[in-house]
Amino acid sequence: MSEPLGQGVQKWADLLSEKSNGNMKIEIFPDSQMGDKADIIDSMLIGENVCTLADGAFYADYGVNDFGIVFAPFLFDSWDDCWKLVDSDWYKEQCDKLEEKGLKIVSSNWVYGDRHTMTVNPVNNVDDLKGMKIRVPGNKIQSIGFDSLGATSVGMALGDVYQALQTKTIDGAENPISTLYGRKLHEVAKNLILDAHVKNFTTFVVSADWFKSLTEEQQQMLIDTANEAGLYNNEVQAKQEEEYLNKMKEEGVNVVVPDADVMKGFKEKAESFYTHSDEFGWSEGLYEKVKAAMGK
Repeated sequence: MSEPLGQGVQKWADLLSEKSNGNMKIEIFPDSQMGDKADIIDSMLIGENVCTLADGAFYADYGVNDFGIVFAPFLFDSWDDCWKLVDSDWYKEQCDKLEEKGLKIVSSNWVYGDRHTMTVNPVNNVDDLKGMKIRVPGNKIQSIGFDSLGATSVGMALGDVYQALQTKTIDGAENPISTLYGRKLHEVAKNLILDAHVKNFTTFVVSADWFKSLTEEQQQMLIDTANEAGLYNNEVQAKQEEEYLNKMKEEGVNVVVPDADVMKGFKEKAESFYTHSDEFGWSEGLYEKVKAAMGK
């Protein structure tokens, strides 16, 4: 709960309790106390009143294939691109499709963070990733995303990463700075390249059936307070990311800020990711549709 996202969730709980005069309440279970994401989503699908954060790559695994593109490497050039997409008709269509599968997104404006790469050995450009075993969450989009950069992706629970880095079972891991620091991964992997391969906005999702059981007023209150807490979360994320990065440097982490040429190399290497569109089950012309939805 000390990480920025945890503070944001607490803010959401406080706002909802206050604005509903105590008639609606969020009970928080941090650190996977209710099981992993798949367990919680399975509970939603039978109508239970649980909520979790999840991302497009996971929604792709639940049958809305096109949603997975939001986790494509280097899809977004800026956070403004993310919010333009979230506000687009294309995004609303994906949310509607997900709701037909039994899952209702109540908020999509939460910054989880730029996902960067932390490694045991230095990475100064994309070629240095070749052959490295990099931990990613266990979904196809992120696995192929890192494979396209020349690394070997390894799906693994986040709680197992510290020991795996310590024993050199893996060579690195990727996540936002707040998670990398919060999990103390910098103690066993002293190199960080700020590649921002994914701009990771996240969503909160509930059971569609449970959501429909609420009154319209309750539904709107849940959505409004979630979005207000999302803005609070984003402010905390920006402030604490800088603090965590400075702490990493103070604790001996070698931080690489890639220049334009290095980033060009990363983006060119990542282009092969999009050749897997059939494997992801994406609709025809999806990349072009998403770019158009962002005004590009």
